[in-house]
Amino acid sequence: MYLELANLIMYGKVREDPILKKLGDVFRRVSDKQDDGHMESDVRDIYDQVYRLLEIATKYGFDGNLWQCYIAYLLASDENPFSVVCEKVGVDHTKEDQASVNEIVKHDMDCFYRLFHYDFTNMEQLLSINCFSLLTHYRSIAKDENTYNKSVSEKVKELAGELADAADGYGFFVVVTDFYKKYGVGKFGLNKAFRWNDSLPDGQGPDGKTVDDQPERGIADGKAACGAELVPITHTSDVSLSHLVGYEIQKQQLIENTEAFVEGRKANNCLLFGDSGTGKSTCMKAILNRYYDRGLRMIEIYKHQFHQLSNIIGQIKNRNYKFIIYMDDLSFEEFEIEYKYLKAVIEGGLEVKPDNVLIYATSNRRHLIRETWSDRSDMSSDELHRSDTMQEKLSLVARFGVSINFSRPSKKEFEEIVLGLAKQNPDLTLSKEDILQKANAWSVRNGGYSGRVAEQFITHLKGQNSYV
Repeated sequence: MYLELANLIMYGKVREDPILKKLGDVFRRVSDKQDDGHMESDVRDIYDQVYRLLEIATKYGFDGNLWQCYIAYLLASDENPFSVVCEKVGVDHTKEDQASVNEIVKHDMDCFYRLFHYDFTNMEQLLSINCFSLLTHYRSIAKDENTYNKSVSEKVKELAGELADAADGYGFFVVVTDFYKKYGVGKFGLNKAFRWNDSLPDGQGPDGKTVDDQPERGIADGKAACGAELVPITHTSDVSLSHLVGYEIQKQQLIENTEAFVEGRKANNCLLFGDSGTGKSTCMKAILNRYYDRGLRMIEIYKHQFHQLSNIIGQIKNRNYKFIIYMDDLSFEEFEIEYKYLKAVIEGGLEVKPDNVLIYATSNRRHLIRETWSDRSDMSSDELHRSDTMQEKLSLVARFGVSINFSRPSKKEFEEIVLGLAKQNPDLTLSKEDILQKANAWSVRNGGYSGRVAEQFITHLKGQNSYV
């Protein structure tokens, strides 16, 4: 094993993967017969790495051959010059005249082929253990999809299955490069949504552990594992636009703009504004799910992080994905100046916003920044030109080319939303009249007419002992 790791060139970072590195060291000592008197410590070291593999299997829902799943995971995660370029342009396997880098990668794939099919039998016999045999025929406990990262799980298991069918290292090369072109590589290829974590000390991950304590991060995130970084959101809602009853015109506007963006056509930054509980945030989650398979990714940031927008864009501008930078419930008080960073990034700074980045925001305020009556007058005791102040406050919303209004529904529209949600839950056996009677009573007690109130009402009914 240690020889295969030592021979890697383009994928040399894999040598530093904590699990492979530790196992390689143990296997080398045993193979070189330098292990006299250390068998117990070697077995302990192996068990520690097996435990780490089981942790990763639980996190990502792996089963079957966990060793092969892990090797596939490393291949899917390793962002190197070849894999990043490959996700953009792919590899034409029909051409005989291949770039020199392809030959280097083929050499690495020969190594990975042997690692993938590594025979642990001799090592198990020497150390009187059987843990690797259990890992290669692992049956996981059935678990809810919300308990593991489904997005990573599905892709890695697909890759592992195709690698298992490959006949040799060249077969690995074909499978891996096709995977990069289809899904991408690294955290952007494996996950759909991210947040900016700017509170990490150098060398520390989001859970407080050091990078060395997180084997799945050392390769997957590369340099980003230290300090501030884009961290995957591992569990996202499966909601679709069809789940949002009503607001058909608004949804169509959002679809048209996002569709143009995903297809590489010109598209505008988008502001969804209006009353609370009308489905603005739900639309954002649904639009991500709708276009994720077509290369859309979403990054959620908060206004105290706006000064980091340039850094965030710098990490994503050259990747083969479309990124929506998402700001939920965006608004500013008079004393908050973070909006100035946002204005510069959207439109106005010297650096042009990349074509693969759009800004989407939701807000209860149409103009985002709090205004006062004094802003509407050119005469004020403390400022000569109050109209300039007003223009400054209005200039932010003007940078959103598409503004979509989500207004509070009328009673009739509220009832249509309730009935639509009830139809999505066939177990609800109440009559239409009973549902509407209870829904209207619920709205009086819980904030009036809105999509959120309607959804909360349906959730209440589902939580009762009986739906009748």
